[in-house]
Amino acid sequence: METNILGLEQRIETLISECKRLATENRSLKSEQGELLAEKTQLKEKNRLACSRLEKIVEKLRTLEDQ
Repeated sequence: METNILGLEQRIETLISECKRLATENRSLKSEQGELLAEKTQLKEKNRLACSRLEKIVEKLRTLEDQ
């Protein structure tokens, strides 16, 4: 009986430790996800600006070609 209680205590302590570890990992992953989403937004904006600049350059080249 005493052995069962000690074994149960150990399993409960292990579960508590694992829950704490997972909670920490979850917070870390959520933070990383937020950073990645912000980076994605910045990259999309840079890509949009690059496309816009490229379109202007192509238009200028076409204008020069027509002259």
